[in-house]
Amino acid sequence: MVSESKANFKKKVWEWAEKLEVSVEFITLRSMRNKWASCSSTGRLTFDSSLLELPPHLQDYAIVHELLHLQIPNHGRLWQCLMEAHLGDYQSYEKELKEIVRDRMKSKN
Repeated sequence: MVSESKANFKKKVWEWAEKLEVSVEFITLRSMRNKWASCSSTGRLTFDSSLLELPPHLQDYAIVHELLHLQIPNHGRLWQCLMEAHLGDYQSYEKELKEIVRDRMKSKN
């Protein structure tokens, strides 16, 4: 089941990459302590495996967020406009992710 979820997630990354017209070299899913995802300028993407447990719209947020960084390295106006163009109210997704992190931190204590 986990390998199927990983395969589906990676498929979703490839689909978004094609839609956004960005080149992806490699996709990794693993446990990450401090963030949901990261990317390198060479197109290597790493996603936190706990994203597999989240609703599809939050997975899309993390995917699009990182893929856009392959074109735009910061969170400036252009990046924000593209996030909104592709995801609509992406800021509500960002807020939802932050709440999930906060809840997980509370449950660990």
